[in-house]
Amino acid sequence: MNFFSLLSLPNLLTLLNLLAGCLGIVFVFSYRLEWVPYCVLISLVADYLDGFAARFTKNATDIGKQLDSLADVVSFGVLPGAIMFHLLFQNYESGSGSLPEATIYLLCIPAFLITLFAALRLAKFNTDHRQSDSFLGLPTPAVAIFITGFLLTFLHNSFGLSFYLFQLPVLYGVVIVLSILMVIELPMFALKFKSFSWKGNETAFSFLLLSLVLLATLKFAAISLIVILYLIISLIQKQIKP
Repeated sequence: MNFFSLLSLPNLLTLLNLLAGCLGIVFVFSYRLEWVPYCVLISLVADYLDGFAARFTKNATDIGKQLDSLADVVSFGVLPGAIMFHLLFQNYESGSGSLPEATIYLLCIPAFLITLFAALRLAKFNTDHRQSDSFLGLPTPAVAIFITGFLLTFLHNSFGLSFYLFQLPVLYGVVIVLSILMVIELPMFALKFKSFSWKGNETAFSFLLLSLVLLATLKFAAISLIVILYLIISLIQKQIKP
């Protein structure tokens, strides 16, 4: 594969995903959290479009598949882990002034369980042929969406929730639950449309409609709830389907 074929449109979109993830990490550790959601949004859009571009141009390659997972580890693994690390660090710094800084850093390391389990999730996805039309375990982009919604709700104190979210049990609980959800064998539907008709796409259209209602009514607080809705619908679908 020559240099120019490496820079195909799908690969360029994947690299945009990666770049946005890198910038998001920089913004987290430079205390510019207000810019982080924009980076996550760019990564999500680029991640969706690279697969679409590969199918549209009939240019799906093994390199593109591996590159996609490498980019996702950064954007939807390292970046969410960095966000949770920052929130934990801020919590300890504001509420435990007597702790040495080195101890605080050690106590924040569990935030990167999200990164480790995201890497496991993506490695499993690349080698599991059962996940072509659906997923087993929570997809890493959904994890990034949940944590971004969590961050936005905290930053904007939506419905006065910041105090309740900025608690150590909540922060550690989010890390542990999301990490487990990424690798468990729980079937989850994929937002892949083979057509735009209602038949065959009932689950996806219902999910999108309910998500729009949540966004219109709850704004930032709706973002994390949409991921919870995704989990609930997947569980219902699992019970209904034989």
